[in-house]
Formats: sequence, C-alpha cells, structure tokens
Amino acid sequence: MIERVHEHIITELQQNTRTDTIFIITAILLNLVTLAVNSIIAAENGGVTATIVMFMFVSLLIVVNSVVVFGLLRGKQTRLKLINGLLKMYKDQGVEGYYDASLLSNYNTRYNLFILVVVFIGVIALVVPFVIR
Repeated sequence: MIERVHEHIITELQQNTRTDTIFIITAILLNLVTLAVNSIIAAENGGVTATIVMFMFVSLLIVVNSVVVFGLLRGKQTRLKLINGLLKMYKDQGVEGYYDASLLSNYNTRYNLFILVVVFIGVIALVVPFVIR
C-alpha cells in the first residue's frame, strides 16, 4: 500500500511540474508577443483603433499574468505539501537520510525566481510600448 501512496505522490509532483512549466512558458510567450505587437502599434501611431487594441492586449496581459502568478503560488504550496508528505513517509520507513530536506528551500527559491521573471517581462511588455508612443 505504501508503494501506491508513494507512486501517487510522485505522479502528483510530476503533474505539478508540467502545469507550472505550461504556466511559465505561456506567460513568457504572451508577454513577448504583447511586447512586439504593442510596440509595433505604438510606433505606427495608428489612432484610436490602435490604442483600443493596445489596451485590449494590456488587459489580456494583466489577466494572464495574474492567473500565472496565482497558479505558480498554488503550485509552490502544492509541491511543499507533497514533498512534506514524502519526507514523513520516508521518515516512517526509516529512509529519510536519502532525501535532503534543504531541497524545499531550493524549490521555493526557484518558484520565486520564476514569478520574478514572469512579472518583470510582463512589466516590460506593458511599459515599453507606452514609452515608444
């Protein structure tokens, strides 16, 4: 039974990683596309319609980045809970020495860096087109 629980936790960790990867890639790609599109629109000074399109992209960017940051924070919490469960299981089985608990702080740092990258690129994607304009 313990093997099944272990497999389930490992599967959940893998799913968590895939979901977080999708969040990060989606946010970065959307930020870069929005930066490019809005920069082109701003450089052309296309009038009212162009301004409306820019603000639509800005709105999309804010919503998607908010969802991604929220998702990454939840992913971080989920990973912490799953790994704590694994650590408890390992301790109960007498094999806790094979997993370094300091990895938890490494995961937290990594999540914080991912969030920083997404937010920073998002801010750049928001600000640069308005500076060009």
